[in-house]
Amino acid sequence: MSACAEWGGRRVLFLMAAEPEYGPALRDRITPVMTGVGPVEGGVAAAATLAGLAAGAGRPDLVVSLGSAGSARLEQARVYQATHLAYRDMDASALGFEKGVTPFLDLPAVLPLPLRLEGVPGASLSTGANIVSGADYAAIAEDMVDMESFAVWRACQRFEVPLIVLRGISDGAAPLEGLHSWTEYLHVIDRRLAEVLDHLRGALEVGGVLSRG
Repeated sequence: MSACAEWGGRRVLFLMAAEPEYGPALRDRITPVMTGVGPVEGGVAAAATLAGLAAGAGRPDLVVSLGSAGSARLEQARVYQATHLAYRDMDASALGFEKGVTPFLDLPAVLPLPLRLEGVPGASLSTGANIVSGADYAAIAEDMVDMESFAVWRACQRFEVPLIVLRGISDGAAPLEGLHSWTEYLHVIDRRLAEVLDHLRGALEVGGVLSRG
């Protein structure tokens, strides 16, 4: 089976991190590549998948990364698209680099994602290897947090493929108390992500052009 879906004559690759986020509504619509959790697993899986496609059937026209995110300020269980990405793990400030800037890589600390799906609210996103909870949100400038998107974006950048990041807010209004605090709203997010994908597919199938912010 092809790793890409054909929507409106465009080959779309879907990436997700973890099986609990892949509920029945999404299963009815897409077959994503599961990357695993965290920036290392996400980056390795995204790059390997894109490399395999580039060497075979060809690169996709679009990558859609979807799943959950945490936020202490956004509406819980609502879906947002990432407008900007930051990498919160990177801190070479002891060498004089701005926090979040990877040394000797000509990229700013906060990167814009220019592709937009109209009608879906936007928010900035911080990627890192740690689970953020409670008071830890105060140290993060971005609206929401996840563990894969920046790494996936770097893989997409390397292969010159545009990326859309869709995240449903699974937690953050209260401190996490265990795994159930993350999974509580995943069934709602599953349905809402599926609705956004229907919107995306409809736009592509009528020849709609995704806007650039």
